[in-house]
Amino acid sequence: MPERTFFRRTNDLLALGWGGSIGAAVLLAFIVVAVMAPWVAPFDPFDVNYLPDGKLARLSPPEGQFWLGTSYYGRDVLSQLIHGARVSLMVGLAAAAITVALGANIGLWAGYAGGRVDAILMRITDIAFGIPFLPFTVLLVALLSPSVWNIILTISVLQWRSVARVIRAQTLTVKTRPYVRAAQVAGASGMRIVYRHILPNLLPIILLNIAFGVAYAVLAEASIGFLGFGDPMRVSWGGMLHDAYITGSLSRAWWPVVPPGICISLLVLSAFLVAREYERAADPRHNV
Repeated sequence: MPERTFFRRTNDLLALGWGGSIGAAVLLAFIVVAVMAPWVAPFDPFDVNYLPDGKLARLSPPEGQFWLGTSYYGRDVLSQLIHGARVSLMVGLAAAAITVALGANIGLWAGYAGGRVDAILMRITDIAFGIPFLPFTVLLVALLSPSVWNIILTISVLQWRSVARVIRAQTLTVKTRPYVRAAQVAGASGMRIVYRHILPNLLPIILLNIAFGVAYAVLAEASIGFLGFGDPMRVSWGGMLHDAYITGSLSRAWWPVVPPGICISLLVLSAFLVAREYERAADPRHNV
């Protein structure tokens, strides 16, 4: 019974509507660009470029060899934009995967075990909810030293709390179904019941949280980069906005600001469109 439900819901997830298809296509495009960045970027993102007369190509407008212009430091905006996709996707996908893995396991065992286990896990979750996300993330990144993996770690440390709450609520419902009761009567272990009978039925909810997790992690990384705590050894879209802000380029040129802003918006929007399809699969009443 649970197996048939699992395959049916998996097929529902693959049958994306037009919004989900567009979101998936945009996500795939960003992934391809990120993977191919070293080969498709016209310049090294940290290279300082000069004009034919030997002057620094500072805030050169989009023309000629600089398709999207240059930054205040003479760096090619297009090359930075392409390489910045790697950081955003790496942080988004890795942080979402860690967040959902941690939150889903906490929610599954809290909901299934109940009693003291549930109380302890939910009180830990309540404490996590009491910690402000962005200030804590910035503080932790600053203490650990700015790097992509530290950013992923700090985002994951708090983002799991919402996932745990949602999965726990769903587990409380699923564990009362007849096939779970039958497995308990047959003597199945708690591990088998949780991961063999309950988890497959929560797949749409879990994938929904992964999609939302990607969007939230991308926004968090961009915020951290904009505040100046991004990885100094990598180019990120938030870091591009930070450089434009501290150099006063915001009022002098649009090209160091608008392209990364559009990319952040598109990546987040595409993740939300895919998440909407997962929400439809999880609850058909939302087909509006």
